[in-house]
Amino acid sequence: MGRGLFISLEGSDGSGKSTQMDLIKAYLSDRGLDPVITREPGGTVIGEKIRELVLSKKYSEMDDRTEALLYAAARSQHVAEIIKPALEQGAVVLCDRFIDSSIVYQGYGRKLGEPVKMINEFAVAGCMPDKTFFFKIDPGVGRSRIRAENRDRLECEEMEFYREVLKGYKELEKRYPDRIIGIDAAGSIEAVHSEVRRHLDDILRERYDV
Repeated sequence: MGRGLFISLEGSDGSGKSTQMDLIKAYLSDRGLDPVITREPGGTVIGEKIRELVLSKKYSEMDDRTEALLYAAARSQHVAEIIKPALEQGAVVLCDRFIDSSIVYQGYGRKLGEPVKMINEFAVAGCMPDKTFFFKIDPGVGRSRIRAENRDRLECEEMEFYREVLKGYKELEKRYPDRIIGIDAAGSIEAVHSEVRRHLDDILRERYDV
């Protein structure tokens, strides 16, 4: 059995990734594929514990480097325990956020730069997405979609932080055009999903002839 298909979903907070994840899952299931659905940080018992730490507003004193290292640690466990074994069994893996999130949130947003890329390349040990859907939206619009009382520690950052995050995503999109597929996330849920389906059909034809 050949390696499965690894698709990650990326975008600023409020870009609609979670909604599209559910729709993509249903779309793939209708075509006889049963995707493994997971998220970052999280996906494993260890990863979910780390998620509680990095996203909780209780830990406002967390150092930026500590944050970056915790994300990388959660990702390493996620790859070893969930993603790599699923791909080795030929499964389709759908992941809400992956390495690109660390590069843009900690590398660009926190201004930690190249070391973030290095520690995460070590964490994933060569396990990279085949395709990444990048949901593009103005940071102000995305933020307005999240009620203030529901925002986590990172979602409480200032707009300048999110402008840097978006800048990072756009630079990665240019750097990896064969992997990263930019999707305009400003439209309706149906319009966004229609564009996603168009690209999914191409991916599935190439990989599975379905």
